Amino acid sequence: MKQKPLTVEERNILVAYRIQRAKETLAEADNMIKDNFYNAAVNRLYYTCYYAVMLVKNDISARTHQGALQMFSLHFIVNNKISEQYSTFYGKLFNSRISGDYDDFVRYDNEMLTALRPQAEEFIVVIENELNNL
Repeated sequence: MKQKPLTVEERNILVAYRIQRAKETLAEADNMIKDNFYNAAVNRLYYTCYYAVMLVKNDISARTHQGALQMFSLHFIVNNKISEQYSTFYGKLFNSRISGDYDDFVRYDNEMLTALRPQAEEFIVVIENELNNL
């Protein structure tokens, strides 16, 4: 069954909610890093970026996480609205999250999270800036 399109107001409310959720999830990652739960922190950093991706603002839908990554790249990287480095980062987090959640004997460490965490925060800033330019 096809879902009724969102109104502009509903879409704006949903976008604001998802950006807020991204920021909350970043704080969750910070707590997990502090407590040395690095695999869980990678999961939270991935979801930080997933929530921030602004597909809904542009009335673009994706049914899967892989689809969200592909649509993000197609609609924002290919046309140079956002630098390719953010698609690369988002893809890296996507793969790391899957590996950390489902593969045996995968252990992330503080060094990795020290590198990833600021990039996730920057990702949110870039997305917010793009949203403000729409």
